[in-house]
Amino acid sequence: MKSDRNAQRVLKQMEEYLNVIKAGENIYYLNAAGRALVNCDKVRKSTGNIQHYIMRNHLYIAYGCPDSWRNEMRIRSEGATKKENVTCVADALFKRGDVFSIVEVDNTQTMKKNQTKIEKYRVLKQRGSFGMIAPNFIWITVSEHRKSELERLSKGLNTKVFTLKDFRIGG
Repeated sequence: MKSDRNAQRVLKQMEEYLNVIKAGENIYYLNAAGRALVNCDKVRKSTGNIQHYIMRNHLYIAYGCPDSWRNEMRIRSEGATKKENVTCVADALFKRGDVFSIVEVDNTQTMKKNQTKIEKYRVLKQRGSFGMIAPNFIWITVSEHRKSELERLSKGLNTKVFTLKDFRIGG
């Protein structure tokens, strides 16, 4: 594989400018020398959320990189009392035509927390927080078992659940 050898050669030439994290795949980012070389002030550091971001990015790409895509969007509905207020932070949200799509990443979250979030979405939908047309809910998770649980919990909502395996090329 000539292209693999070329990629390895280029990485070898660039290694003094890059840091790498191994999270199922190699993730490269500029170190201080790399930032200085390209005159970049933005410092990126390794965080525990990398897998979460990668999973969300799989959906972003799969849905055609929508211009309306926004990460970490707060959706809120005020109730009659403060106790009845409902707030949910979607991992991402985008709109196609008149229909919102809510993106959720289930990487390390407990199923109980997912259930709570789904119930909040039910209330938000009931209150018309997304307009006249019910939103689509798109989940990405790590296993078939968790996929089944999310589908069961989301009964009655327009939900599509993917696993990471759905996005593995050649595997």
